[in-house]
Amino acid sequence: MEITTNNQMKSQPHRIDVHHHILPPFYIAALERIGITSATGASFPKWSPEKALAIMDTHGIATAIISISTPGVYFKDSSFSRDLARRCNEYSAQLIRDYPGRFGAFASLPLPDVEGALRELKYAIETLKLDGVVLMSNVEGHYLGDPAYGELFAEFNRRKTVVFIHPNDPPSSGISAFVEYPHDATRAVASLMYAGVLERYSKIRFVLAHAGGTVPFASFRIIAVSMSIDVLSIHVSILKILYDFLRRTRALKRMYYDTAASTDIYVLRALAGHAKPSHLLFGTNYVWTPSSVIPSFIEGLQEYDGFDEQALATIERESALELFPRFK
Repeated sequence: MEITTNNQMKSQPHRIDVHHHILPPFYIAALERIGITSATGASFPKWSPEKALAIMDTHGIATAIISISTPGVYFKDSSFSRDLARRCNEYSAQLIRDYPGRFGAFASLPLPDVEGALRELKYAIETLKLDGVVLMSNVEGHYLGDPAYGELFAEFNRRKTVVFIHPNDPPSSGISAFVEYPHDATRAVASLMYAGVLERYSKIRFVLAHAGGTVPFASFRIIAVSMSIDVLSIHVSILKILYDFLRRTRALKRMYYDTAASTDIYVLRALAGHAKPSHLLFGTNYVWTPSSVIPSFIEGLQEYDGFDEQALATIERESALELFPRFK
């Protein structure tokens, strides 16, 4: 009987990349027809399943959970957006069938069209058997805590959906998408906290892109603002304040945080202080991040002195298996 050593296991693809984007040709063509030829200030990079698989093999990635990134699928026309979301989701399902075990997928939903989103959620999860959904942090200024989304989040909660939150361009212009994205992800989380979504719908498994943006740094502020405490009131119980604060803290810590483009030592120190390895997930941000940069993400994790070998294994694979057990 042949024995597989630990070193051999490490040399084989084993990582699960939860932050891995696709750009199908029909998607690029559909956006070109409405005058969109770039995103995040850059032209759309070339993508193909074959190229993605080659990159995955090179960097020890066994499985990628694919998604559509910015600018998403909603472009004012509800009919156009519903059709584009459906085509993206069916394409993802076909990739999963064509390459068993190599791909999972987050479904795209045509928000802020809630009716269309609910219909597409049902189809994507029940018929296509996709692994969760991807939501942009905002669409045309509508952040995820918008009361209009209440029915959708209730359905996510009922289904125990894995919800991947990805940053989008903020409503007002900023310095650059590269700088603004972490902040917009944080705005989305703050809006969910302020609206009570994180506490009310505790069965949703949230995954935050790019280490949660600035959430690890700003968690105290996010929680404090959501509590709206009148510190001068003699009726406020200190014990109640503490209880509410801890309850909201637990809601943030239930979330998962991916490491895509977020493995420099300063980010990892904040992230490791905020979340346990069991809630950290490996990510690359491919295809928007060039493949030449991916080794630096892996090295950043491996060289961080706060993670031992077990923690690293948890981040690179085991945490994702808790969310996507079919890949075991």
